[in-house]
Amino acid sequence: MPLSQPSGGHHSHRRSVSVNPIFTREPLEIPHDRFPRDQLDPDTAYQIVHDELMLDGNARLNLATFVSTWMEPQARTLMAECFDKNMIDKDEYPGTAELEQRCVRMLANLWHAPPADAPTGCSTTGSSEACMLAGLALKRRWQQAGGEKRGRPNLVMGVNVQICWDKFATYWDVEPRLVPMEGDRYHLTADEAVKYCDENTIGVVAILGSTYDGSYEPVADICRALDDLQSRTGWNIPVHVDGASGAMIAPFCDPDLEWDFRLDRVASINTSGHKYGLVYPGVGWVVWRDAEALPDELVFRVNYLGGEMPTFALNFSRPGAHVAAQYYNFIRLGFDGYRRVQRTCRDVAMHLSSAIAELGPFELVTDGSELPVFAFTVRNDVTGYSAFDVSAALRESGWLVPAYTFPANREDLAALRVVVRNGFSHDLAERFLDEVKRVLPRLHRQDSPQRGSEAASFSHSAKRT
Repeated sequence: MPLSQPSGGHHSHRRSVSVNPIFTREPLEIPHDRFPRDQLDPDTAYQIVHDELMLDGNARLNLATFVSTWMEPQARTLMAECFDKNMIDKDEYPGTAELEQRCVRMLANLWHAPPADAPTGCSTTGSSEACMLAGLALKRRWQQAGGEKRGRPNLVMGVNVQICWDKFATYWDVEPRLVPMEGDRYHLTADEAVKYCDENTIGVVAILGSTYDGSYEPVADICRALDDLQSRTGWNIPVHVDGASGAMIAPFCDPDLEWDFRLDRVASINTSGHKYGLVYPGVGWVVWRDAEALPDELVFRVNYLGGEMPTFALNFSRPGAHVAAQYYNFIRLGFDGYRRVQRTCRDVAMHLSSAIAELGPFELVTDGSELPVFAFTVRNDVTGYSAFDVSAALRESGWLVPAYTFPANREDLAALRVVVRNGFSHDLAERFLDEVKRVLPRLHRQDSPQRGSEAASFSHSAKRT
């Protein structure tokens, strides 16, 4: 696709694109930033958009994202059949509404929620919306208990939380109490969590799978520490588990780990269906322990086939395709299928992290034994290149591996992170390892690092001040 010449005036970037989209037709020029004057035939329009997207990376080689990059053809067909169905129209699409409720019931059962005729939960556009809803429920419960008479609400969490929690605190006027990292402690611990709590703490967020290194935060220890705090102070502080990734890993790979509704203090759990739920983006889920954990005044009721269906969401219209695909995966894979997929991801991650460590210039931060995710650093005695140089070198051949610095108080630590997802096989892992080995001799010849933290490619959390 030949490029156009820059347009005149003070604009230095291209304002239009000259294309010969079918390669045997007359060329034409399509404006970038305004509607074309005339219609295009669908083949031409498709070719233009298709060629523009060739600059995107190969999603299967993207080791930065947690988001699913592969689904079975049958699932893709099912999604295409449901793109035109609006999730909010419960009355018009009762089948889609029913699948959503089945998924909520299945997740409630998976996470050991107390038995209920109708578990409390819903689908969302992703974990960010799910976290917002969970946070709103925590704040409203605090308000109902007379919290506003005491002062401003606060939420305790590790500095490694995803940026959606910063957004929640800003949007709904909650003080974010971020526990910094220290030494080799890269996430929230029980001792640190209780230090930041007071009578205005609406909840503690525990992350089951940190985006920085894939590690689980000790949910059970945090709950026990809060039990002790309540016995001493009377403060009854609930826990929300941000299980964006881990809530679809731990039930299958770590069944004896207590992190979910088996712990009485856990009020709500979210997960991303489009991460280890194995669905294309975007779909998330949030489930509350029981109806009491979600204040009724936050729930709206939609007339549904002569009855009422409760709904609680920030978004309104959205396609039902992702809910249908989630239910497809649940019944297609079942518990054993999910266990096989997630254990394979963990096996690949641990094998690859071990091989990376054996190369010599790298040190592991984590090894993929919790989330199938591991982080590693360039050894301190390697002075010729940085983690950012390694990331850039791998990108040249299509491998997208993020390099980033940890947050306060470990901004001195620069790391690379590999996320292993469904579809990233042992064979692809070996291909990746071969590429790392290929770029190392060139990097070793450098006298000094060529890139520093300004080249960071990790943007999953905000800069905290």
